[in-house]
Amino acid sequence: MRITRFVFVLVFMAAQSPLVLADDADDVLSFVDSRYAQISELARTIWEYAEVGYLEEKSSALLAETLRAEGFEIDMGVAGIPTAFIASYGESGPVIGLLAEFDALPGISQDAVAERSPLADKPAGHACGHNLFGAGSVGAAIAVKDWLERTGTPGTVRLYGTPAEEGGSGKVYLVRDGAFDDVDIVLHWHADDENSAKSQPNLANRSAKFRFTGISAHAAGAPDKARSALDGVEAMNYMTNLMREHVPQDTRIHYVITHGGSAPNVVPDFAEVFYYLRHPEANKVLELWQRLEAAALGAAQGTDTEVDWEIIHGNNPLLINETLQKMMDEKLRRVGGVQYTRAEQKFAEEIHATFAEPKYELGSQSDVQPYEVSLGHGSTDVGDVSQVVPTAGLRVATWVPGTSGHSWQAVAASGTSIGFKGAQVAAKALALSAIELFENKELRDAARAEFDERRGDDFEYKPLLGDRDPPLDYRR
Repeated sequence: MRITRFVFVLVFMAAQSPLVLADDADDVLSFVDSRYAQISELARTIWEYAEVGYLEEKSSALLAETLRAEGFEIDMGVAGIPTAFIASYGESGPVIGLLAEFDALPGISQDAVAERSPLADKPAGHACGHNLFGAGSVGAAIAVKDWLERTGTPGTVRLYGTPAEEGGSGKVYLVRDGAFDDVDIVLHWHADDENSAKSQPNLANRSAKFRFTGISAHAAGAPDKARSALDGVEAMNYMTNLMREHVPQDTRIHYVITHGGSAPNVVPDFAEVFYYLRHPEANKVLELWQRLEAAALGAAQGTDTEVDWEIIHGNNPLLINETLQKMMDEKLRRVGGVQYTRAEQKFAEEIHATFAEPKYELGSQSDVQPYEVSLGHGSTDVGDVSQVVPTAGLRVATWVPGTSGHSWQAVAASGTSIGFKGAQVAAKALALSAIELFENKELRDAARAEFDERRGDDFEYKPLLGDRDPPLDYRR
């Protein structure tokens, strides 16, 4: 009798619990399905624009105007960034934020086809799937707005249009400007070749352009009169490459020479190298950065040139929140993965054949990977958001399984229905997660408690890019 009563109590509690969304969930999923054409059109249009960081005028305006037409209040040009915006709907109650990105990557061009096919008129491409990120998050925001309106639930859904994630740290300026100060929870997602909501701390990073100046002269007729700025760059690179042997294992250092001269017979009086440095700990990034600067100064002294540098961006690492991640994992499993049509399967098979050793096989796009805690080796300005407000995210198989980010294969899939279906999955999982948070105060409180514990009592937010203004011309 006591066991029977206990079971009845559990069933009754479950029926009353806000964790059981039942009809609400079905309604929300149906609503997102009804907006598939809208999400797809947004994603494809931004894919066509392929605008790089801080220059995403058309992409930003398209997303903002879409939300304005749905009844959101729009604040454009926030934090001193013309392409950053905040779209809000609702009043009182909890504030749940959604992140949206829309910048493309320079230097990679590809048509939406299954073989290598650069587009001559597109010097940039959505090799990180931010066209899908922006469209999917907007779809989620509209679905949550519809639910708030339909149910009369108090609360505010707020979408943050965040430019220049790729090396521009757009979100950091919004964080620094206080744009997230009144937000309870922030949710985000990213394009990928897998479906997962794992807890994945990542690497903090900082970047800078090191600029060497020397003296020009005829490389054959008067080499003794010259001091090569390119020699300075090469000397710095050599010393930095020697340093790699003597840094912590999880450190990542990479660079590209952005200007090395114009003609072999003219000793260049200007040269520039663009560096990234990454490590899981922000303090270790700053410590290693001092050694990188020392290499630059030593290179200048050794080549009788001069050097200065400009910090371009800096991102803190993600502060994971397992309370939120496990909830998102549950919602993603409720939604499920991506299902291919026959035509999409053929496209995927052709793309998959271009991979040497793919991590995932075809078919895994319909699965959700197991929940785990593991270190990721990328970096994102979402990290700074997670330092000031409880934050969680997920990844969706918008690309053919086995695809690497920043590849032509990622650009190709991001412009097709394979990518659009992934954005729809993300919109559903984000919407369900947001609604859960609006209804479940205990979950919000638990997430905040974990957040406060992980940050510690002596936490002080410090942006790794310092007090510089947004580098609005870093992609020009």
